[in-house]
Amino acid sequence: MEKIILGIDPGTNIMGYGLLKVAEGKAHMITMGVIDLRKFSDAYLKLGHIFERVTGIIDGYLPDEMAIEAPFFGKNVQSMLKLGRAQGTAIAAAIHHGVPIHEYAPMKIKMALTGNGGASKEQVAGMLQRLLKIPNDEMGKFMDATDALAAAYCHYLQMGRPTSDVKYRGWKDFVNKNQDKVSKRKTKDEDD
Repeated sequence: MEKIILGIDPGTNIMGYGLLKVAEGKAHMITMGVIDLRKFSDAYLKLGHIFERVTGIIDGYLPDEMAIEAPFFGKNVQSMLKLGRAQGTAIAAAIHHGVPIHEYAPMKIKMALTGNGGASKEQVAGMLQRLLKIPNDEMGKFMDATDALAAAYCHYLQMGRPTSDVKYRGWKDFVNKNQDKVSKRKTKDEDD
């Protein structure tokens, strides 16, 4: 089954987007880019442009799902409010088109791609370039585009993975609660 995932990296000056096509269990980049909002001085005009552009991307590529990076909590409340509005506008465009939305924390996206929740934007971009075999000339100058593609790739990695309501405090706790699933192997000492 084929699926198209739209990734969004919300921003108030530069908003990134990236699209992945998933076919036969493998992900391939369709495109990535940015929505440049720096020419708009009015905050509401920015939001209107975000809605129009995200709607245009959805109309053009017909994604099955959208993965969006959740805003991180910073010290500047005004910046957080502006970022939340930009994210909400992109989400509204997806809702308007009936596209299911999945939100991922920046740390989860970095962890999914690099194994390190504190990875740099450059490390995430480098990993995406290797995983998706993206030529250097297609990487672009804005990390916002690769961050958006990373959100889509994180969602791709989460697809089809079973989830459980049971929480474990580590391997020992898992083993204790799942004795029927644990293989009973003899150690070398038990054989003697």
